Amino acid sequence: MTTEDMPLSGRRIALPESRELDLFADMLIKRGADVLRCPLVSIHDAPDPQPVLAWMRELIATPFDQVILLTGEGLRRMLALAERQGGSLHDEFVTALGATPKLTRGPKPGAALRKAGLRPDRVAVAPTTEGVIETLKGENLQGQRIGVQLYGTDPNRRLVDYLTEAGASVSTVAPYIYADDVEDAQVDQLIDALLAIEVDAIAFTSATQVRRLLQIAKRREQGESALLAALTRIKVAAVGPVVADELRERGIAVDLMPESSFFMKPLVRELVKVLG
Repeated sequence: MTTEDMPLSGRRIALPESRELDLFADMLIKRGADVLRCPLVSIHDAPDPQPVLAWMRELIATPFDQVILLTGEGLRRMLALAERQGGSLHDEFVTALGATPKLTRGPKPGAALRKAGLRPDRVAVAPTTEGVIETLKGENLQGQRIGVQLYGTDPNRRLVDYLTEAGASVSTVAPYIYADDVEDAQVDQLIDALLAIEVDAIAFTSATQVRRLLQIAKRREQGESALLAALTRIKVAAVGPVVADELRERGIAVDLMPESSFFMKPLVRELVKVLG
């Protein structure tokens, strides 16, 4: 193997990804990287499915004027829940969703729609809450009934308040929750490796990972400030603007991020470009 085949040879990269950790790790290992895995969070179905089912049935019975989908994860979990319910719920939900104008926050909800044989009608100008609001600006929302599929259990007051103030009636749904995936001790091991500068880079793929890492760091003797100082000596990668904004808000500089397509493959390409 040449250095061209293995551009990340000799580099160690920390991955806090959970859902697609193996896929992400394999992409980096194939390029020669040594990978430090530490899944920080996991995603579970909403503990009570009844509010989710009620939202889907509301869409079917009295269709919304438009639906805003913030994540692909949420739509996938609603479709899976409808499938598990049996009967005609899944098909009725897909049909009703197909007939409703759909605005997606970014590419992931669009991909989930396409998997169900549907397409987004509009994609936000940027894959953020602000991007969704910007896309809706200038639109008359007075009297509209708008369904919003949330990001985890975050009530997204910024978006909901904007819609309400514009005269819309908003119905939200939270199809999944984030849960701690590992014992604090494992997160501590990751923090130890970061403090000792034992990695060349850390690649974040969700804002929740950032919050969880700093939450554990705060409980330690050295505190959050020691981790923030260590991160200035390591390349910090973000999969997209939502994660980058979270990092910057916490005082962490973002060294690299894909320019337009906010997925793992473009993130791997950026890591190769910077570390290769």
